[in-house]
Amino acid sequence: MLYSIFKRLAFKMDPEKAHELTIELFSRFPGILSKALNQDYDTPKYAISLGDLNWSFPVGLAAGLDKNAEAIDFFSKTLFGAVEVGTVTPKAQPGNPKPRMFRYIAEESLRNRMGFNNFGAEKVYQNICASSRGDKVLGINLGKNKITPEKDAHLDYQSLYKKFARIGDYLVINVSSPNTPGLRDLQSTDKLKIIFQSLEEERKDTPVPLYLKISPDQSFDDIGAICDLAQEFNLSGIIATNTTIMESRGAGGISGKLCAEKSKAMRRYVLERVAGNKDFNVIGVGGISDFSDVWEFWKLGGKAVQIYTSFIYQGPDILEKIKLDIDKALVKNKVATLQELLANIDQAE
Repeated sequence: MLYSIFKRLAFKMDPEKAHELTIELFSRFPGILSKALNQDYDTPKYAISLGDLNWSFPVGLAAGLDKNAEAIDFFSKTLFGAVEVGTVTPKAQPGNPKPRMFRYIAEESLRNRMGFNNFGAEKVYQNICASSRGDKVLGINLGKNKITPEKDAHLDYQSLYKKFARIGDYLVINVSSPNTPGLRDLQSTDKLKIIFQSLEEERKDTPVPLYLKISPDQSFDDIGAICDLAQEFNLSGIIATNTTIMESRGAGGISGKLCAEKSKAMRRYVLERVAGNKDFNVIGVGGISDFSDVWEFWKLGGKAVQIYTSFIYQGPDILEKIKLDIDKALVKNKVATLQELLANIDQAE
């Protein structure tokens, strides 16, 4: 009820303005929706393991909502099992000209052409250090500055890894946003290899789980080669997927239900491609809006998902609904924990 009132007011504003005010509100008053956050739950029952990281709940917050790590304290009070902040770039940048965020309310979707607007690495670092996230897993999404030429892109990712490896639980290389000119060109295996190679020494000195976030708009052949390369360099996994381009809607990336089918197809392909590697995780994101989407991902072999747009449209209730549906699945399959359910997901009903 509280979020419904909040959403009704926010949706009367320009989308980006509403987003800015919401993050400011959550930052200043992290307990503002405390009655809707439902922290009183049995964490081990819903926990999952991704490598050495233990998510308290199988749904995390995707990058993009808390770009500057201003509202970690708020999101850490929700059911989210992990919170991913960013995308952060080495230097602060304003992003693309406004307006640059658009709602498609009937389709529970968004289009954004933000362009990695953020406060820059130093300020985001300070915000993270000042936050209190408890036992929540923290991911940090890394991107290159718009003014950085392609030949120097690896230096941006290298500097960001150095900056955040000691304070993040996992890091994400983002070369898949459609809103920075030339960024998606870095998704070729030759160019990704340069980025991965540039991080090898840093990863030895300061190991931290490292993921690659991919686009849903590439061919399966290209993504297959990227999956192979990511495993060759011992990345922890892939986040599938970023937003999709729909030229008929205008410039920018589409998130929410409009990108669901394309993201789902890419997740299915990636999971099949890496199925033999138990140490390589796939985090699902893109168009996930209810438990049925999570269940389908689990059936394909995935564990953890992230949401962004569906959280904006549904609020914290989406997490509570998923939790209740997990409870029903545990009872139906006569197991006590989510870990047990996922261990036998092929036979689960």
